[in-house]
Amino acid sequence: MLLAEAAASAASKFNTFDVFMILFTILILIGVIRLVKQPVKNKFAIGFSVICLLVFLASDFAMIQNWMS
Repeated sequence: MLLAEAAASAASKFNTFDVFMILFTILILIGVIRLVKQPVKNKFAIGFSVICLLVFLASDFAMIQNWMS
């Protein structure tokens, strides 16, 4: 009985927005791969998308660390 009360009172660390963060990260990764494979490379677009990918990967890492703690 005490375990059920503790589980009910504990707030969930998972948020619905977390799914969208992971999906956006995958979408950015696909975009980076497609940009790198092009025969004529747009260096600005590649650099900008790599920076965006790094930011999203860092936020995903922090988000997953929050789930585990």
